[in-house]
Amino acid sequence: MGEMVILGAGVMGSAMAVPAAACGHRVKLVGTHLDEEIVRSVAGNGFHQRLQITLPSAVSAHRHVDFAATLGPDTDVILLGVASAGVDWAIERLAEALPRPIPVLMITKGLSTDGEEIRVLPHIVRERLRSARGFDVPVMAIGGPCIAGELAAERDTSVVITGNDTDLLERTLGFLGAPFYHARPSDDVIGVEVCAAFKNFYAIGVGWSTGHLERYGKASNGAMMHNLTSGLFNQALLELNILVSALGGTSASVYGLPGVGDLYVTCQAGRNSRMGRLLGLGLTYSDAKANHMAQDTVEGAELARTMGPTLDRMFERGRLDAARMPLTRAVVDSVYRNQPFEFDWQRFYR
Repeated sequence: MGEMVILGAGVMGSAMAVPAAACGHRVKLVGTHLDEEIVRSVAGNGFHQRLQITLPSAVSAHRHVDFAATLGPDTDVILLGVASAGVDWAIERLAEALPRPIPVLMITKGLSTDGEEIRVLPHIVRERLRSARGFDVPVMAIGGPCIAGELAAERDTSVVITGNDTDLLERTLGFLGAPFYHARPSDDVIGVEVCAAFKNFYAIGVGWSTGHLERYGKASNGAMMHNLTSGLFNQALLELNILVSALGGTSASVYGLPGVGDLYVTCQAGRNSRMGRLLGLGLTYSDAKANHMAQDTVEGAELARTMGPTLDRMFERGRLDAARMPLTRAVVDSVYRNQPFEFDWQRFYR
């Protein structure tokens, strides 16, 4: 029996307690300052309000102020489950509390940029912890299609776990090897993480077709616009592959679970697809956000706003071929520049 400490008691972090507990491990679920109500409920009777399940008895709940005390000689892995907006806070808590190089497994997604280059979070977390603690902390990440509610209900789920240490990856796969949690290894940290972040970005573009259909309606013979949606989905993958390759990742991630698999799930529902639908109805991004999704964090839109200038710079420098990425430019122009969502079909599939 091992022990996992999860920092972040939201739906995804908490759902990860289920396969760990199913493998016979103890799980210490540590909430952030935003998770106080969840922590009280789980500590009381095990019930997680947002997941609408009772977590296994092997899961104990703890407040964020007690994070350091949860880490001990028996801790095998720390799962970083905070939202991307809280990653700096989480790194600070890790830097304060880590007693030794306990492996960190990230489900937190996001990218960073200095205006010229795009970097993945596992590399940044590792560097910052090394600087703060003076020792090297292994950092891995999980990617692929995983809806928290399905995982919490023990529905079959397939993902990849990526990292640079083969032996550690294999141990981690075994640690989480529940009958319903099907994880496979990948050494493509960059590819997996770029797919994990940009699938939200491209889901906006694919979701545009839903609003476009509503705006113009079915054809006289009842025909829908599935062909249009499929074309956008295919273009999204082509452009994701261009981006991943330019940043040093591999096509295997794009055309595997981190890319195709995760984009498919993301396009089925969720905030990014809803934003795409609103753009397809003819709304500008500012109108859609302010009047329809003011309380929602739209990850793909936040990425477009953050990465828009960097993508522009990469186009200017020839690092990316703008002519081959019309859907990328349409999303950036629509969200970052607040322009109508428009793309040129003649530029697709190049």
